[in-house]
Amino acid sequence: MSGGTESPAARLQALFEGHRLTPTQRRIAHSMVRRAADVPFLSSVELAELAGVSQPSVTRFAVALGFDGYPALRRHLREVAPAEPAPETGSYNEYQQAVEAEIENLRHLAEVLADPRPVRRAGRVLAGSRPLPVLGLRAAAAQAHGFAYFAAKVHPDVRLLNEGGTMLHDRIDAAARAGASALLCFALPRHPREVLDALAHAKEAGLTVVTVADSPFAPVAKVSDLLLPAAVGTGLAFDTACAPMLLGRVLLEAMCDDLPDAQARLEEFDTKAAARGLFVD
Repeated sequence: MSGGTESPAARLQALFEGHRLTPTQRRIAHSMVRRAADVPFLSSVELAELAGVSQPSVTRFAVALGFDGYPALRRHLREVAPAEPAPETGSYNEYQQAVEAEIENLRHLAEVLADPRPVRRAGRVLAGSRPLPVLGLRAAAAQAHGFAYFAAKVHPDVRLLNEGGTMLHDRIDAAARAGASALLCFALPRHPREVLDALAHAKEAGLTVVTVADSPFAPVAKVSDLLLPAAVGTGLAFDTACAPMLLGRVLLEAMCDDLPDAQARLEEFDTKAAARGLFVD
């Protein structure tokens, strides 16, 4: 993509790629991506408050990216990510503002998908796993359930893991013994420690971990082999996850492309559904 068509968030993520960041630095990077349009105009103190870290941590973060300090990083951001006209939101109420923020998240997802190679690679990995465990706990349980529901129509053996507890590792082990080669995880804030432990266990069991998460800097990044980011909305009391849900459907499409009998399975389901009178339309 050319720099002129990228969003400020996309340009920021490109700046962070290739750097080994500490957990605190990943937190700063995540906060910057979520407020990408404002960051070039924030002081180091304001950015520190936004990320919930110390001001010296912001300075060390800028140095880790190769700049002399935060002022140099901010000058660079003003050059490569100039301010864009802000949408007229003054007449929007809080509910409309939340919708507008989700629309922006979807726009950013569309820009990320301009390079389809990561999703296609993930689709191939998931299509080749028999069985295919799909993990999502707490806030991400609905995303995992939705993916597993549709995936089961085209994949011969999908195993939904949407409940935690002492048996979660057992179920991952059972999938690995049955021949699974990969695990798909949906990970959304707040990130349960149990999910990180489960993904680490899956990797130890030899599974390739594909994760849909809210940010490339999410805590699950360190225990994922392939991470596909899609931002969540934070304008309401509870986060909104339209972009992760849509990315899950895109990933499902990519998986279908690598399942040669996917169309036949769908047609078989439709035939049986009609015979059973399963749907009213």
